[in-house]
Amino acid sequence: MADVLELFTTLTDEQAEMRQTCRRYVDRVLAPFVAADREREWDFDPAQRLTAEVLEEADRAGLRALGVPEAYGGVALEEGTEAQTFALISAELARGDVGVADKLVQNWKVAVLLRSLAPASLQDEWFARYMADPQFLMAHCLTEPRGASDRWLPYNAPEANMDTRAVLEDGHWRIDGRKQFISNGYDASLYVVYANTDDAVGMLQGTSSFLVPRDTPGLEVTRCNETIGGRYMNNGEIVFDGCRVSEDHLLAHNDALGKAGIYFHPGKIMQAAKNMGIGMAAFEQTVAFVHDRVQGGKVLIEHQAVAIRVAEMATKLHAVAAMLQRAAKAVDERRPDANAVCDMVKVFASHQILEVCTHAMELHGGYGAMLEVGIEKYLRDASVYLHMDATTDISNFRIARALFPQTAGAYAGRG
Repeated sequence: MADVLELFTTLTDEQAEMRQTCRRYVDRVLAPFVAADREREWDFDPAQRLTAEVLEEADRAGLRALGVPEAYGGVALEEGTEAQTFALISAELARGDVGVADKLVQNWKVAVLLRSLAPASLQDEWFARYMADPQFLMAHCLTEPRGASDRWLPYNAPEANMDTRAVLEDGHWRIDGRKQFISNGYDASLYVVYANTDDAVGMLQGTSSFLVPRDTPGLEVTRCNETIGGRYMNNGEIVFDGCRVSEDHLLAHNDALGKAGIYFHPGKIMQAAKNMGIGMAAFEQTVAFVHDRVQGGKVLIEHQAVAIRVAEMATKLHAVAAMLQRAAKAVDERRPDANAVCDMVKVFASHQILEVCTHAMELHGGYGAMLEVGIEKYLRDASVYLHMDATTDISNFRIARALFPQTAGAYAGRG
């Protein structure tokens, strides 16, 4: 069976070794954990879904340490290929379970942001605590009840400003507001929080970011959002009510969204990569099924209708993988088209992988809808990616803006 992930054709020795390490973790720990109890992800006590062992084994394999500086025990990635390596490992993890991949990828992205923006004192404290605790999770708090995917749009007006606000008082920043749909939000130990600090200017000039520990008075995690897919990552809502953090916990003042490109660009790549991992798992399981199942006196793969669907699945996966590698290289090389191609691969993957998973479910017949078989899980997991890190429509607006900056609409704001 062809390995779609081999389309990452120019692996360095480090990348090949990291991929093999991740595959061992997925095949020996993660995939067996998921398959052993298909009902477990539906436990409505979020704390009971994932056993501590899953993250402990990821820690032993070095998979939690990506993005953390070597000085704190992290795993340094080769300069110039970091986005490609993140993509490779994200896809491998999602092949085992995309919710667990979400947990770890979120940590990686926040770690990259902190190593770039946080002062040495905060890095010393929080990277040390992160590396010491395999259950330590981090979250990036941007989305709000009245500002979600539209925050990705290419306009800059006071009307778009964060509803969450931060005011400097007596050496502390007081944060008030609400964040929702936050990856790792329900059980994170550390949050990067975005808030308006100047409502007289546009969103790009008036948004700041802060490092906020979970136990800060005034921070309350109010709920776990029960999603249809990716359920081993606990998406949460957080309220800030007079939440006070010391002045030195400011990461970026008034230009936080511009500096967050460090987080956003690799983030789009990893979203598409995780999505591809879902498709790869669905494809592998379907290929095994159609080569084993006999229907009408023939093995299923010998039926033309089945073969056509399998070929289409493989083609879609190859196309996503090729586009993903191109986009990751654009980020690594800091090419001017990186913004557009990151959005393109995110949108393209979300639609193509959903179709791959639909084929997988249909080729399994009635078994495809049965919880214990696991195929329906891939369709659920893939469907979430239509609106993770912006809806596909919002992403398409961004693509159009990048391609035609002089003629694309403003989409919101005045005029």
